[in-house]
Amino acid sequence: MLKMLGAVLIIAAGTLAGWLKARQFANRPEQIRRLIQALKRLETEISYGFTPLPDALRRIGSQSGHPVKAVLLRAADGMDGSQSLSAQESVHQAIREEWKHTAMRPAERDVLHQLAYSLGTSDRRDQLKHIETAVRQLEAEESVAREEQSRYEKMFRSLGLLTSALIVILIY
Repeated sequence: MLKMLGAVLIIAAGTLAGWLKARQFANRPEQIRRLIQALKRLETEISYGFTPLPDALRRIGSQSGHPVKAVLLRAADGMDGSQSLSAQESVHQAIREEWKHTAMRPAERDVLHQLAYSLGTSDRRDQLKHIETAVRQLEAEESVAREEQSRYEKMFRSLGLLTSALIVILIY
């Protein structure tokens, strides 16, 4: 009876691990899409709204889904709060603190990192060009993420179950 319980626990743990890894592949394109939408809203705020950057990030962040919301709100708080960081420093700090909660990869982080250098330091037209470039790069990354999702999501679900079944067979 104890052996059977152990086998069930091993299979359950392996299956769960496979499903969690597959979920990362499913979350990545969705989160990139949210980030693209947030940057497009920022582009609109800069070009038409004349909204100060911390207020724009806060407004866009409150409308975005998690984890993009956390990054944008943290960046807005860094500029407005007691820290009074520059836009670049605030975005970099937000990325450092909140990126681990995303399913996105370093390529997407690097796009935001580069965008932060131009936010708040250049004129409106230059910032819009940088945001547009970042959006294009993120759209390319989203395409890659969707390909990876279709290729690897099912594989990791099956691999978790099959690996745990193999372990159970080898143990018993």
